[in-house]
Formats: sequence, C-alpha cells, structure tokens
Amino acid sequence: MLHPIESTAAARRPAVPDPDDNPWHTSAACRSDEAGLFFAPSKEPTAARLAREEQAKRVCARCPVLLECREHALAQPEPYGVWGGLTAAERRVVLARRRRREAELLDARRLTARIAG
Repeated sequence: MLHPIESTAAARRPAVPDPDDNPWHTSAACRSDEAGLFFAPSKEPTAARLAREEQAKRVCARCPVLLECREHALAQPEPYGVWGGLTAAERRVVLARRRRREAELLDARRLTARIAG
C-alpha cells in the first residue's frame, strides 16, 4: 500500500503508460501458439523446416507487435527461430545490409567533410 503522501502525489501526476507494466511481447500473436512452431527441433528435415517457418510467418503476419519483435531480434541479435516474421538467416541478411548502409553513410559523410574542409 502507498504512503498517503505518495498516493496524493501520484493522484496529481498525469497517467503516463509505463512500458514495463505492459511490455510489447504481452501483445504478441505467438503467445497463444506452440513455441515449437517458431524454433526448429534438432535434425529437422529441410521440407519440414520450411513448412514450419512459413506457418510461423503467417502467425507473425497478423501480429500487432511484429515490428517491435523484429527490432528486438535484430538488436539482441537472436540467433535462432522465427522472430518478427524473419528466420535467423533472414535476420543475418538484414543486419548485413544495415551494416553496409551505415558504412556507406559514414563514407559519404567523410567525403563531404573532406570536400567542405
């Protein structure tokens, strides 16, 4: 229970949602699905893996927090499973593209600075 002074002060503060009270993953569509759909069992045959990943991606496609999930998986980076509608291999491609784009932007800034300087 809050101390009376704390409860009075809290009552005067505007209600600001606390992201820790409702993290993005609590709204994820996959919470109601079997976790095995998103992570490969050991020695899974290729055809079965592709079918499972497509099924997982269909769940992701209807997810209200798809982008948050994807960014989480890219920031971690998550090495396994389908996250944010992308497989681990697809996430590696996205990360490589981002690194390449960041390097190109840095090179362009350096060139611009050299020309201007």
